[in-house]
Amino acid sequence: MHKKGAEGFPYYVGINSLAEVATREDRVCVLNILGTESRSVTPTSHEFSGGNVAFGTSPGRTGQSLPTKSGPIPVYNSVKEGLAAGHAFSTGVVYLPPSGVKDGVAEMVRANKDLKKIIIVTEKISVSDARTIRAICQMNGVDAFGGNALGVADAWSRVRMGGALGGSKPEESLIKGSIALFSNSGNFTTTIAVYLTSEGWGTTTSISSGKDVYIHFAPREFLHAVDNDNRSKGSVIYVEPGGYYERGLRINKPTVVCVVGRWKAKLTKACGHAGSLAGSGDDARAKEQWFMNYFGVDGIYTPENPIFSKKGAVVTNIAHIPEALTKVMALNGIKPDFEPRGSLSLKCWFGNSQGLVLPDELDVKPVEAVAPYNEQIEIISRQIGAQFPRQTMKDASGASMMDPGTQVTKIHNLSILDASKYSLEENLVFALLKSFPDQTEKEFANLAFNAFVHMPGDPVVLAADAAREAESSPNSVLSTAVGIIGKARVRDAKAASALLLDLFQYEKIESATNHFDYSKILKKLSAEQKKALSSGNGNHLAARIISTLGKMGGKSIFVEFVIEATNGKPSSDALLGAIWATLGWPALMKRKISKASFLNLPWHSKIFSAIIGASVPSKKHEKESLCGVPFTEILENWSFTEVAFLSLVGRRPSTIELFEFTLLLGLIISNGPGTISAQGSKGAVSADGPEQPERVQINKCVIGFLTHTGFAHGGNGYEAIAFLIDQFKDSKLQDPGDRKHGINLRAIADKYSKWYSGYKKSEKEAGNIDYAKIPCVNHPVFKGKEVNVDPREQFVSRLLEERGSYNIFLDFYHNLVRSLFESKVTKNVYCVNVDAVIAVILLKIFWKALAEKAISGQEVETAAFTTFLYGRMIGCAAEIDDHLNRGRNMDTRTPASQVSFVG
Repeated sequence: MHKKGAEGFPYYVGINSLAEVATREDRVCVLNILGTESRSVTPTSHEFSGGNVAFGTSPGRTGQSLPTKSGPIPVYNSVKEGLAAGHAFSTGVVYLPPSGVKDGVAEMVRANKDLKKIIIVTEKISVSDARTIRAICQMNGVDAFGGNALGVADAWSRVRMGGALGGSKPEESLIKGSIALFSNSGNFTTTIAVYLTSEGWGTTTSISSGKDVYIHFAPREFLHAVDNDNRSKGSVIYVEPGGYYERGLRINKPTVVCVVGRWKAKLTKACGHAGSLAGSGDDARAKEQWFMNYFGVDGIYTPENPIFSKKGAVVTNIAHIPEALTKVMALNGIKPDFEPRGSLSLKCWFGNSQGLVLPDELDVKPVEAVAPYNEQIEIISRQIGAQFPRQTMKDASGASMMDPGTQVTKIHNLSILDASKYSLEENLVFALLKSFPDQTEKEFANLAFNAFVHMPGDPVVLAADAAREAESSPNSVLSTAVGIIGKARVRDAKAASALLLDLFQYEKIESATNHFDYSKILKKLSAEQKKALSSGNGNHLAARIISTLGKMGGKSIFVEFVIEATNGKPSSDALLGAIWATLGWPALMKRKISKASFLNLPWHSKIFSAIIGASVPSKKHEKESLCGVPFTEILENWSFTEVAFLSLVGRRPSTIELFEFTLLLGLIISNGPGTISAQGSKGAVSADGPEQPERVQINKCVIGFLTHTGFAHGGNGYEAIAFLIDQFKDSKLQDPGDRKHGINLRAIADKYSKWYSGYKKSEKEAGNIDYAKIPCVNHPVFKGKEVNVDPREQFVSRLLEERGSYNIFLDFYHNLVRSLFESKVTKNVYCVNVDAVIAVILLKIFWKALAEKAISGQEVETAAFTTFLYGRMIGCAAEIDDHLNRGRNMDTRTPASQVSFVG
């Protein structure tokens, strides 16, 4: 039977005024009330609306309930069962899957003669089902909203029915006012309501119409209800392409319309809402023109070109709605509902440039958020340092990755080719802090490393001596030394860092090298805290560090604080903790690193120093010198890279040697998380249990890296050096860096190619396929072309050429690959791979001492292996720290199902 509806429509419309859309008298039944979406949305609607949900249905769930702050909502198997239990409702809300919506609507209409409204939240209902739903509702006098609607809400009545209009806190956006709101987009219904408050406008009734192909309660019905609602002085309509619902409207109250989706004009398939696909004449531009005709305007409203009339305005950006509405309403003599709340100008509540230097126009400064978000942000802001989600990190890394195509590894998203332009000390800082130090920070890092590299009579170097005398390999020697740098050796330094963090973490200090008045903090320092930083009667190393600091240009809040807190007598460990607190502070505040990483910085530092220091026999650690160089001079004038060179060669490098040595160490940093050395370090972290990061022993993890290097991985560089020594043994070469060496490199190459051709042929004839390969020639990836190149070697060669650095051994290698091809030993010109660069730089450094027999071949091999360890400790430090922060306990183990037994 037909019910009588509103006048002026050729079909049934029961709602005559917006005041009837969502009232306090409405009682609601929710279909599929225990579904995922309803379970999170319905309780909020129920509480906000004063407990308006009578009951819900969920097949097979009779007797259950949905808990809310206003009390439990009963659940029944069917609508009929809920009604039989004595509940009544006038509005149905549908959360059923698309295929079940038609039957759900039919069930409500059939069972409840008092049903007046249905809100269909479900999207992508088939067109045939939507037609049936329309027919059922029309025949029975029921107003339908949707499909794909986020519901309806009334700010005057404080009622929300259907979906999540206003989100989890509808009271913050559903603010009482004079503007009616209609939107094809559910989320934008809420957003527009919030935006309106920036110009002082609140809302009456908000309707999320949905944007399925069928829109049951469309703009025509909405505008009729607006006309009959004395509360609504104007309206806002948000429109998407597709459909003719907005054509031929009669708009009697001032209105701003936002038409979006010009970009969808050329689409042939719906993107987003099912009904937003435009056909012929119903795209965004067509709809813009319809509304411009209604309002008598000839263009789109923008702040730069405000086009509007007394009737209204058309915008294409929701941010322009509030301003346009205010202009339109002013022409009608209507003032805003309240004082403006905030503004729509860009206001960052959070800001983190991650250390990047940005131009002023991009470096937007954060402002205090509006309540209550300011309180929430303040709580978040007090959470110091990064917090990484934990996951299984077997064969995974957040620190490094290798591009399988170029074979170039990145560490913290920086190519090692680029990293090779930085010094050892800069790369060590970068590995742990994810940004390179500036000049002042670099001086602090050098001081921290160099202060602990000189260890006369220390068990670290004595243990290394013992391992060396036992003919242990270089990695085993250094493992022995690093094993002594346990927790007790760094306890005081870590405690100093922890104390400084506790005292200063909420002082909003961005950089510890800036000025800061810490006098109030100093006064509150307890005697026990001062004692923890003090050396008692003085410390010789601390005095030297302080002296060096005094000659440096840079200042540190934390270093100065520690010195003042101890009356000028801090311990050397307290100074180390203060230096690393200075270096790590910006990264910690910008949440690049975690608190655990910050507190472990002194431990990493002492290990780096021990690795370099233990490479030098104890007899060269004299009381006041290292390798004959006064320790004071090292502290004040040497970089850590130079000290590393000293530990290997016994002298200070020349400018060109320092450049080449730096380049060499950078190239060795990492080959990605799959390499044996990285796996060793990660496995050691995994075994300690990173989920309790304080239990992870950093020195043991470094030993894991060291023990996972060897003569095949790390020590194999000497094969190329031995090969080159053999080629040049009769050349009477004096200076490998002299371009005017007078040696015929092609002749040496041709001689070897001829020999190798014969050797290869005889080995194959003998059936030996494992004949010796030429070191550093060819590569499994860079092959198959007529002329092959390793882009990494090409990069380094170009860099050396730009610096005017010549290397006869690298030149020889390029002659050799050409000779091998022309002698028909190879089918194409092989590449000289990047390992050759490592070999030729090392050999150039040691050639003079080798030629003068001041150093043995064994010593060169040890130096080559040790150099690899120096470079690789950078990458493995990054892996250790990364796994400590991201990994799970024992996550590097291999399941039993993935291993096999070989009998």
